[in-house]
Amino acid sequence: MYISKDLPKITTHVLQEMKNRGEKIAMLTGYDYSSARLLDEAGIDVILVGDSASNVMAGHATTLPITLDQMIYHASSVERAVERALVVVDMPFGAYQGNSKEALNSAIRIMKESGVNAIKMEGGEEIVESIDRILSAGIPVLGHLGLTPQSINKFGTYVVRATEKQEAEKLKRDAKILERAGCFGMVLEKIPASLAAEVTESVKIPTIGIGAGNEVDGQVLVLHDMLGINQDFSPRFLRRYANLHETMINAFNAYIDDVKSVDFPSEKEQY
Repeated sequence: MYISKDLPKITTHVLQEMKNRGEKIAMLTGYDYSSARLLDEAGIDVILVGDSASNVMAGHATTLPITLDQMIYHASSVERAVERALVVVDMPFGAYQGNSKEALNSAIRIMKESGVNAIKMEGGEEIVESIDRILSAGIPVLGHLGLTPQSINKFGTYVVRATEKQEAEKLKRDAKILERAGCFGMVLEKIPASLAAEVTESVKIPTIGIGAGNEVDGQVLVLHDMLGINQDFSPRFLRRYANLHETMINAFNAYIDDVKSVDFPSEKEQY
């Protein structure tokens, strides 16, 4: 029996209870009102308004170009659709790195202007001052370790992170730092499954994996990837649950044919 199934609202406290009882947390990204309504109706636990909107909604090669204003726009659209799911918003690149006062102002803007439930931030020890300021304002924070896409220019690649001992040890230290700071959970992206399992066992707060094996406390995928809309991205960790690329192309082609042949609209479809 899922403890979250019949709850009217998922909260950070509910996620903690899910970890404590061994129920996995299901998270997907969402960027617009219509998709968020479907996600919420289906019973998803958490909707992440990801800065991946920069890629799948705006067509950028990285997550770096998306702005705070754009993230608030997407977050507001999702929040208006949701009744049950916890809605978490990515703090975009440039909104919090290196300046804890700016980080707090960015987080306050997101919460006030979108009405969502929490924010997500990439990094460990390097951003703990910003996390402390944001948490002091009563804003819940979800951490993010491992592959951190906002640091792509530093790493220069999207390969699996923390495969070497030094980086793995830093990740484990950062996980404890995020927990002590007061984060309600953390995303672990594209790291060895054994390391993700070790981190999950070592912290009391929930871990959400993406390319981090099955011994984390939950999973997250990008909506457009798991629905098969985006066919250009095929990492090992991605499972496609539909092929909407083919379905949508077929529908578009059928519409074009019907318009060209004057089959649409029919007499029944006219006033």
